[in-house]
Formats: sequence, C-alpha cells, structure tokens
Amino acid sequence: MEKHERRVGTVSRGIRCPIIREGDDLREIVTNSVLEAAEYEGFELRDRDVICVTESIVARAQGNYASVDDIAADVKAKLGGETIGVIFPILSRNRFAICLRGIAKGAKKIVLMLSYPSDEVGNELVSLDKIDEAGINPYSDVLTLEKYRELFGENKHPFTGVDYVDYYCDLIKSSGCEVEVIFANQAKTILNYTDKVLNCDIHSRKRTKRILLENGAKVVCSMDDILTASVNGSGFNEKYGLLGSNKSTEDQIKLFPQECKDLVLDIQERVLKATGKHVEVMVYGDGAFKDPQGKIWELADPVVSPAFTDGLIGTPNELKLKYLADNDFAELSGEALKKAIEESIKNKDSNLVGNMASEGTTPRQLTDLIGSLCDLTSGSGDKGTPVVLVQGYFDNYTMD
Repeated sequence: MEKHERRVGTVSRGIRCPIIREGDDLREIVTNSVLEAAEYEGFELRDRDVICVTESIVARAQGNYASVDDIAADVKAKLGGETIGVIFPILSRNRFAICLRGIAKGAKKIVLMLSYPSDEVGNELVSLDKIDEAGINPYSDVLTLEKYRELFGENKHPFTGVDYVDYYCDLIKSSGCEVEVIFANQAKTILNYTDKVLNCDIHSRKRTKRILLENGAKVVCSMDDILTASVNGSGFNEKYGLLGSNKSTEDQIKLFPQECKDLVLDIQERVLKATGKHVEVMVYGDGAFKDPQGKIWELADPVVSPAFTDGLIGTPNELKLKYLADNDFAELSGEALKKAIEESIKNKDSNLVGNMASEGTTPRQLTDLIGSLCDLTSGSGDKGTPVVLVQGYFDNYTMD
C-alpha cells in the first residue's frame, strides 16, 4: 500500500462527558467517553496521545467540598480568632470571595491588605497611569482606604463591573467581622497592625511567609495551610489547602483535587488494554497564559497539573524550523530544504539547551503547555467537554 504523508499536526478535541457527581467512577467514564468519541467521530487513538481531565470533575467525583463554616473553624484554630491580617488576596468572586467569608467568620477583625495597582494575577484596582499621575510609589507607599478613595475614587473591574474594595469590605462585615483596609506591596507592612497573618498570594506565598516570619510575625498561615485536613468531616487538600478552590454554592467551595496519580495511571492502563495504545494522561486546571487585553494571568491554581503520567515529565526538545530555513539552509529550497530539515530533526541532540536552533521554542514544562491548550479547548462555560484528547503533540516534521 502506498505510504501517504500526514497533512495534520497537533489536534485538540473536546470530549463530551456525562455530568459528573460525587462518587462516580471517573476512571470508567473518562476511558469510555474517549473510546466512544473515537468510534463515533471516526478517528483512532495513537501512541503518545494525551488524555487530559479537568481538575473540577476529579474533585467533584472525589466529593472534595468544604463549607464556609469549615474554613472559619480552621482559621480560628490556627490564627486565634481575634485580629487577623489577610494580605495579597486575588480579586475574584469565584476564587477568593467565598474563602474570605469563611476567614471573616473565624475572626473578630480583619486588616485587609491589598496589593496595588493590581493583584497577583493582574486584576487592576487602579491603572499604573493613575498611580503615576498621583505621584505614588507603589513599592513603598502605604495607602489607607480614605487616601485610596481620595486619590482614585471608585474603580470597577472592567470585566465584572465589581468594585472589589467595597465588595470585600461588605462581605467581611456581613460575616459579623470588623474590617480595616490598607493598600501596600511590602508584606511586612501588615505587622504594624497585627502579628497574626494569613497570606493569600499563590505563586509568591513561600517568600511572603519567610519575610513575615523574619520580621517578627507570631503566626503566619498561607492559603495552603488552611483545610489541609478534614474539619468536621469536610473535604481537604493535604498539599494545597484552600489554593485552587472554586465557589460551588453560596456557602460551599470545591477544593483542588486530592492526590490523583492513581487515577491517571489507571486510565492509561485501561486504554492500553482496550486499544493496545500507550497514551499519556494528565489532570489539568488553569492554563499558564496571560490575557493581553485584561492583563490577567490565568493561573490562579497553584499548579497547572496536579497529576500526570511519567511520559509528560520535562520540557519540549524541539528545533526552530524557521531558524534552520533562514540560517543553516538559507541556500536551499523545495525538496532539498525539506530533506535537510528532516535530517536535522532526526539527528538532533537529546538536549538542545543553548543551541541557537532551538531558541524561541517555548522552554516550559510539557504539562504547562498541554494544560494551557486544554484549558482553552474545554473553556470554563457550557461546552460540556471536561476531557480533552490531544493528538500529535509529540509529532514532528519527519513523521508520517
């Protein structure tokens, strides 16, 4: 039979699944959904295809939920229940607001310290241009709520229309807790108000905690220190605590999935038995990319992927085709250029770090790259495709 060149590279398919409920057998559902999609749509699974499962259905199947009262009990036990500094939270109704309700129920007073001009993931409280016009140095200047309002007035989020300063203040008060708001970017500033601190930043949390402890804080908890064990029968996350949680109902959060390496290995094994193909499997949450319009960095989860099979460890090892075409083989064209590039790919080093021909080939973790692709494919709305099948990701120009 005549051999045909493949004309398609990477393909990302959203796989429709039933609505997942607590206790559902996710291993069977994911495997069957992928196999049925392949049968109905007329494609075949191949070695090194990647089956990607969104973290939300993993946590839902695990029943990994907690209430605001569970959060309150843990916060009170760990931070004393009096005056607590709550610093560097992100501005999010889905991600942080319900956690804040629980935190407020576990304290008598909260000193809420907001970073400015934006939060850690890029949600703006005020524009940099306005900061410049006001002659403010955000690195060193501490603003009271009154000063902030005097200088900048009301600032509604461009996408949600919410003034997060008012929203968070009202939320804390409605939980029966007193609130004082300051705006500052130095973690140690909070120690002028209280020595018991909950630092709510995500990716910079370890540094923030170190700075606070070095400067005399009595108790410091990060978000990953709250709900690390069950409280009154609640869900929990031993590794990440409240990080990666989402609003489930007005009084309940869905936590980041508990340990799920066994899940991805089981799905990999089931597909191998059913098809003879060795696929990779990963659980993914937020992608790791930044929106140029809203300036928001998507990654509000602690990691893109909390669990993945071993074939997804590492970074890509790729050559830049346009570099080869413009430099090494600038004199070639047509079939000669194609063959020269194919030979370069076939003979490339196993580690291309420092090689100019690999410059600009996105040296990020495979799970971060594939997870970002999947997050964009599945979306966060009503597509109904919480599983994504990525095919051809590990192909290159030489493969038929």
